[in-house]
Amino acid sequence: MTKKRCHWVGKGKDFYDAYHDTEWGVPVHDDRKHFEFLLLEGAQAGLSWETILKRRDAYRKAFKNFDPVKVSRMTDAELEKLMKDSSIIRNRLKILAARKNARAFLDIQKEFGSFDKYVWAFVGGRPIVNVIRKPSDIPAASTESDALSKDLKKRGMSFVGSTIIYAHMQATGLVNDHLADCFRYAPCKRMK
Repeated sequence: MTKKRCHWVGKGKDFYDAYHDTEWGVPVHDDRKHFEFLLLEGAQAGLSWETILKRRDAYRKAFKNFDPVKVSRMTDAELEKLMKDSSIIRNRLKILAARKNARAFLDIQKEFGSFDKYVWAFVGGRPIVNVIRKPSDIPAASTESDALSKDLKKRGMSFVGSTIIYAHMQATGLVNDHLADCFRYAPCKRMK
């Protein structure tokens, strides 16, 4: 029997199905994983998530296995070299934002003890569980993503608009936006 998935997967792309089935909507409490998704979501701005997901391993290599300390210390020369790397999106502003955002990320960790503690406070410490029956009902942003986006920008991050941050919240399980009839909806709903 075929599993019922959200509308954006199940198109014969195994890597996409695997991402949906094992990661998307699962609550993240690991700072490095949060940083990975922030970096990837920022790279995705204006592009499809599939475009970035196919390059995930290249991003992992280019950006020091998503270690925010190492990314914060990347030199101008290292970043310039990445602008010639065809395995990632060669957008100067997005590449430079990775280092800038890593530095802000580390400042947040220092202030709050962890990025995880900081980010989960925007949803009251528990995932927001939406009951979505059709794809057109999935929001692109929320009051929570608006507030988080505004605060991240105030702290010096870029490529963290409300829509990008809402996508981050979906990916890291701060929000469960699996369709109600998706086989992952109930398991993600039970995760706290």
